[in-house]
Amino acid sequence: MPPTPAAPRIAYLTGEFPAVSHTFILREIEALRELGLEVETCSIRETDPQHHRGPSEKHAAATTFYVIRAAKNPLTTLRAKLTLLTDPGRFFRTFLLALRTGSPGIKARLYQMFYFTEAMVLAHHLKSRNVTHLHNHFADSSASVAMLAAELADIGFSFTLHGPGDLFEAQKWRLDEKTRRAKFVACISHFARSQLMYFSDPADWDKLKIIHCGVTPEMYEAGDRDSDGCHLVFVGRVTAVKGLRVLLEAFGHVAGDHSGLRLTIVGDGDDREVLEDMARPLGDAVYFTGYLSQAEVAETLATADALVLPSFAEGVPVVLMEAMASGRPVIATRVAGVSELVEDGVSGFLAPPGDATGFADRIVQLASNPDLRKRMGQAGREKVLAEFDIRKEAARIAKLFRGDLGDGPRPKIDG
Repeated sequence: MPPTPAAPRIAYLTGEFPAVSHTFILREIEALRELGLEVETCSIRETDPQHHRGPSEKHAAATTFYVIRAAKNPLTTLRAKLTLLTDPGRFFRTFLLALRTGSPGIKARLYQMFYFTEAMVLAHHLKSRNVTHLHNHFADSSASVAMLAAELADIGFSFTLHGPGDLFEAQKWRLDEKTRRAKFVACISHFARSQLMYFSDPADWDKLKIIHCGVTPEMYEAGDRDSDGCHLVFVGRVTAVKGLRVLLEAFGHVAGDHSGLRLTIVGDGDDREVLEDMARPLGDAVYFTGYLSQAEVAETLATADALVLPSFAEGVPVVLMEAMASGRPVIATRVAGVSELVEDGVSGFLAPPGDATGFADRIVQLASNPDLRKRMGQAGREKVLAEFDIRKEAARIAKLFRGDLGDGPRPKIDG
C-alpha cells in the first residue's frame, strides 16, 4: 500500500487582510482549519483598525504576517536574501522571472523589483514556517509576489481568480504565466473560468477549477419579516463601480409613491460624500451606516425585505449569498457571473447595469408584493444551501491542495 501523503501546510496571501470587503477569504480559511488543514495567513499590507470590527477579524489581524512591515527592517531583508542565496541558481532564475513578467518601462521594472524584494521576505518566512503551498486570492500584484515567493521557496503555488479587476489588465498581470506555474487556479464562476481560458494556454485548462466563494448559512436569520413598508439594504464598498448613484436615482423615482419605502447603505468608500448629498432630499428614507462586522451585516439583513446591488462590474458577490441565505430576495445587475447565483424572476430580479428606470421598476415589483418577496427569498436560500455553503467549498479546494484535481471543472465531494 502506498504511503499516505503528508497533509499540506498552506499559507494564504492577499494584498490586504483582513478587510471588511473580503470576509469570504477569512471564512474560507476558517473552514479549511475546521477540516484539519494548517493555514498561515499573510498579507502584503496591513489594514486599518476599522476593518477589524469582529473577534475573527481582530484575531486575524493579530496573527497575520505582514510583508511590507517585515521588509521595512533592513536586517530582515538582508537575512532573507542571504538565506535564499544558498541556492543561487533558483535565486537568479526567480530574479529573471520577475524582470520577464513585468510590463515595459522603467516604472514597471521598478515595481517588479519591489515585488521581488517582497517575495524574498515572504519566501524566507514561509520556509521558516515549513509551508508547502502558497495560495493567493486575486490575480494582480499580490499574485505576482506569490508566484515569485513560491519559486524562491520551491513550494506549490495557486490563486483564486475573481474578476472583474483581475481581468481588466490580464496581459499586465501575466495571467498566462501565473496559470502556467500554478498547481491549480480556483475560478469563482463559470464566467471567470471562461475568461481565464481565453487568456491562458489550452494545455493549462485542466487546472482551472470552479470553487465558489461561500457563506455559513446558519449565520443568517431566514425567518419572515412582518412590517409595514419595504426596507431595502445595500452592502458593499461605497465607490463608483457599485452603481450607487444609479440606485439613488432609481430610489428617488419611486420613494414618493410608496410610503414606508426606505434604503440602508452599509459600507464606506470614496463616493460616500457625493452620495450623501444626493440622498439629502430624500430625508430619513436613506440611511448610511458605515462599515459593519459580519455579525452586524447579518443583523441588518434580518431587518431587510430585499437586498439591492446595482453594480457596473462584479464577480459573484458574496453579499448576494448572504442576503439569499437570509431568505431575502435580491435585485442585482446582469453582469459577469451574477446570473450563476441569481435566477431572474425566481430568487430575485436582474436589471441591466446603469438603467435607473429598470431598477426602479423592479423595486416597485418587490415593494408592492410581500408574497413574491417570500417566494423569492425561499428559492434563494435553497440555492445558497445547495451551491454556496462555505464548508462544502472549502472541502472542494482542500482536495485541490492535496493534489486531487479530479475530472471536470467542478471538484466533487461527498454530500
